[in-house]
Amino acid sequence: MQHDPISDALVAIRNAETTGHGGCAIRPSSKLLGRVLKVMQEEGYISGFEFEEDGRAGVFKVNLSGKINRCGAIRPRFAVGVGEIIKFEERYLPAQDFGVLILSTTKGVMTNKQAKEHGIGGRLLAFVY
Repeated sequence: MQHDPISDALVAIRNAETTGHGGCAIRPSSKLLGRVLKVMQEEGYISGFEFEEDGRAGVFKVNLSGKINRCGAIRPRFAVGVGEIIKFEERYLPAQDFGVLILSTTKGVMTNKQAKEHGIGGRLLAFVY
C-alpha cells in the first residue's frame, strides 16, 4: 500500500543506485513526480527518464548515472520562505554547495538555488546529493 508516491519513487531510485543497476521503473506516475525527475535530470543526478503508458497510472523508466549518494522525500512538506532555505539546507544536505533541495513553488518545481535566485519560497519536496 502506497502512501507517498514521491517517497516511494526516491526509495526505488536509491535502492537501484546502491545495488548498481542502470535503471529502475517507478509506478504509479504523476505530473509532480515527472517534474521532480526533470529537476534531477537537469542537475545531473539521473541521465534520463521516459514515461510509458501501461493502461493504469503509467510508468517512469529512469536511467541512472551513478551520481546519487542519497536521496529522499521530506515529510512533512514544510513551507519555507526565502530566508529559511538556508536552515533546511543545513538540516538535509551534508555540506554547503553539495546537493540540492527540491521545492514546489508558484513558478514550478525547482532547486533551492533557483528559488533563491528568483527570491521565492515554497514547499520542500525532496533532497538529493
